[in-house]
Amino acid sequence: MIGIKVKEYLDENGIKYSYLSEKIGMPMNTLSLLLNGKRKMSIEEYFAICEALELPVDTFEPKDEKEV
Repeated sequence: MIGIKVKEYLDENGIKYSYLSEKIGMPMNTLSLLLNGKRKMSIEEYFAICEALELPVDTFEPKDEKEV
């Protein structure tokens, strides 16, 4: 799930969830649901996250069909 991959990226790079929440204008509780895979991420939310983190949109793309 993409949200979990984003969470791993944030943790590995020492980026606080509150920073991302503020940067994309999303409440912390909503972001938490996304990062824990408890809420499906919209394409708009995904693009906003990638833009906020200054990452290409294919950064968190599934590597094989099993991850989809």
